[in-house]
Amino acid sequence: MFGHGGIVRLLVKRIYDWTKTELRLRTLGLFVMGNNRSNHLGIPPAKGPHPVGCTDFMLDHTAHGSFFRLYYPCQESDKAEKPDWVPCREYFNGLADFMKMSRSSAIFNYLFGAFKIPAYMDAPFRAAEKCPVVIFSHGLGAFRTLYSAICAELASRGFIVASVEHRDESSSATYYYREMTEEEKAKQRVPKTCASDPDNLLKVWMYYRALKHGESEFPLRNKQVKQRADECILALERLEEINSGRPLQNVLKTEFDWTTLENSMDLCKLAVMGHSFGGATAIEVLCKEVKFKCGVALDAWMFPLDEEIFPRVKQPIFFINSERFQWAGNISRMRKLDSALIQRKMITIRGTVHQSFPDFTFLTGDWIGKFMKLKGEIDPEVAIDLSNKASLAFLQRHLGIDKDFNQWDPLIDGEDENLIQGTNVTVLQSSI
Repeated sequence: MFGHGGIVRLLVKRIYDWTKTELRLRTLGLFVMGNNRSNHLGIPPAKGPHPVGCTDFMLDHTAHGSFFRLYYPCQESDKAEKPDWVPCREYFNGLADFMKMSRSSAIFNYLFGAFKIPAYMDAPFRAAEKCPVVIFSHGLGAFRTLYSAICAELASRGFIVASVEHRDESSSATYYYREMTEEEKAKQRVPKTCASDPDNLLKVWMYYRALKHGESEFPLRNKQVKQRADECILALERLEEINSGRPLQNVLKTEFDWTTLENSMDLCKLAVMGHSFGGATAIEVLCKEVKFKCGVALDAWMFPLDEEIFPRVKQPIFFINSERFQWAGNISRMRKLDSALIQRKMITIRGTVHQSFPDFTFLTGDWIGKFMKLKGEIDPEVAIDLSNKASLAFLQRHLGIDKDFNQWDPLIDGEDENLIQGTNVTVLQSSI
C-alpha cells in the first residue's frame, strides 16, 4: 500500500501524537473534511453501464487457501447494501501496527470508519455475455478492500475482478480459520468473533511482519512476491472451478449464490493487475502463468523481483506511474522489460503521488491529504479516471474485447494534458 512507507509513517505518527486529546481529534476532523464539514468525501461511484456487486470468497479455511473479494456486474436491488470500506476492527488494528501506532488510537476508525465501497454486497450476478477476468494484487500493508474504486470501475464495464488478500505477511491484516480441538468443541469456551464464522472453526488473525533488526529486505520481499504470485494463480484456479460449475464450499457464510457464476467468465480473456508491491506481483504472475494475456502495473515497486525473470515475461505490460514516487533505479528495472516484439507501454500521471491509486486518496480533505501524501496536486478523481480509462483501452487491445474502450487508446501513449509519455524520471543509459 505505502511502498517503502517511511515518510508516510513519520507524518502519520506526528498526527497521531498531536491527536491524543478529544479536542485535537475534533480539530483534526475539520482538517480531514477540508475545513468544511459539507465537503463530500467518499469513494467515487463506478462510471460504467452496469451496477456493481461484490462478495467474499474463502475457499479452504486454512492459511493456504484462497481469499478474495469478487467484484462483478449485478442486478439492480433495493435490498442490497454497500459494505464498510474497512470490514472490521482487526483491520484497523493492522493498519495501526503497520503505521507503528498504538492500537488504542481511534484515528483510523475516526478518519475512515464511516466510508462504504461503491458496490452492493452479495447482489445477484447478471451479465448479458461472458465476462473477461482480472486478478488484482494489493500493495504492501493493504488488504482486499482498499482498491475498490479501480475494481468496481472494471466490474461496471463488464469485468469480473478478484481482489486477492495476500497471506504472505505483507497485508496489514488478514485471517484464516483453524479447526477447534475436541476440548474446545466440548467446552465451547471460545466465543465466535463474528456471526458469519463457520461452525467448529476459530478465526486466526495474521498481521503485517516488519523487517527484523539487521534483516536484509530482498530475501523477504522476494519470497513474498513468489507467494503472492502463487496466491493470484490459485485465485484463478478457484474461478475456473466456479466457472465450470464444480461444487465448492465457500467457508464464509455469504448470501451470494455463486452457482449463478457458472459459465459466466471468458477465461481466454484474462489479465493481472496490481499496485506497488502488487505491480511487482503482476509481473511475477505473468512469468509463472501464461494463461494471463497481459498485465497492468500501477506504480510498481520492482525491488522484490529476480533479475532473471525479466526476459521470461512474454505478455504485454502497461506501466502506469505516479509523478512523485518513481526513481531512476526502479524505472531502469521496468525498462529491462522493454521488447521490440512485445508491447510494453509506460505513462506517468502528472501531479500524482504513490497513494493516488488506493482509495485513501478520496477519503481525506485537501490539506491533510497532501500532508499525509495521500493526495497529489491533481484532482484524485481525474487521476483515477485517467488510470482506469487507459487500463481499459490496454485490456481491450490485448484481450480482444469487443467494446468501445479503444476510444481511450490515445491515453496509452500519454496523449493528454495530465499525462507524460513514458516517465518524468531521468535514467542514464548505463543504468539500464
